[in-house]
Amino acid sequence: MYESVPGTAVSHLDISEKEVSFNVKGSEDAQITLELEPEKEYKIFIDGTNVGKMKTNLGGKLVISTELNCEREVQVRVIKL
Repeated sequence: MYESVPGTAVSHLDISEKEVSFNVKGSEDAQITLELEPEKEYKIFIDGTNVGKMKTNLGGKLVISTELNCEREVQVRVIKL
């Protein structure tokens, strides 16, 4: 599951057992919520930059914030460790 603020658009969504990747575009910064496996650790990449590791909660929710602008898409990759 993917959830974000109104006004964002997702393209090139790819989901596998180990990775979720997609491009997102919007007119302002966005908070993105993904529903993944509960209590697992993931490595987050935004536009190819490793922004750190995050662990999902008991419900499997992972929240990512990213800066967006209308001019280009931002690539997001979430890799299960």
